[in-house]
Amino acid sequence: MILLVDVGNTNIVVGLYSDGKYITRWRLSTDANKTSDEYSIQLMQLFNQNSLSTEDVEGIIISSVVPNIMHSLEHAIAKSFKKKALVVGPGVKTGINIKYDNPKEVGADRIVNAVAAHEKYKRSLIIIDFGTATTFCAVTQKGNYLGGNICPGIKISSDALFERAAKLPRVELEKPGTLICKNTVSSMQAGIIYGYTGLVEYIVNKMKQEMINFGEEEPYVVATGGLAKLIAQDTDSIDEVAPLLTLEGLKIIYEKNKE
Repeated sequence: MILLVDVGNTNIVVGLYSDGKYITRWRLSTDANKTSDEYSIQLMQLFNQNSLSTEDVEGIIISSVVPNIMHSLEHAIAKSFKKKALVVGPGVKTGINIKYDNPKEVGADRIVNAVAAHEKYKRSLIIIDFGTATTFCAVTQKGNYLGGNICPGIKISSDALFERAAKLPRVELEKPGTLICKNTVSSMQAGIIYGYTGLVEYIVNKMKQEMINFGEEEPYVVATGGLAKLIAQDTDSIDEVAPLLTLEGLKIIYEKNKE
């Protein structure tokens, strides 16, 4: 059994892979103030509640975009599972050739997604990850990570309206069904969600053209992250939603490095 840990700015996604399938997935809040003991207790409780044994975990891999949480988390994992985790970063084999100006600047989550998508599709790709930030990544058929762009996430955009405009409320991220709305909540929902859909379509179209200019075939567009399905429902720019993409990438990288 392999423990897969994806540390994001808002949530930590923990998955377990065993016998060729993903057997469970949990979400914890990302909190830099938690001690290693607190994280250890949470992990042990999750295993106990699901009648799982920590002794069955043969390997652990972590990707993280939150450096200040890693000391506590790595110690918690070592304490709970009596093993040292493999952390995605420089020196770890990925099979992806990163063409960024400074490869160390590329977030671990973007690399992991690129590994999974390249392994799965073996074609030119645009990968969209709807997380705290929304990232767009371009990967060639040969596995070259060309780069991409980063936008404020949908929830960040929604929260900014509430925090910076005195008379606007906090709203749920739900589609109102129309763009001509007759109340403030629906108007905000329409602007946030349909406006974000337009952002996705524009960026994807421009990235496709740039990749074709590089000599690539028209890229296949894969989306992942918590709000991927919400946006994908209203656009033809996304070809497939892959909710387990990051965990799949972590499993692949673990297998490449387990020796």
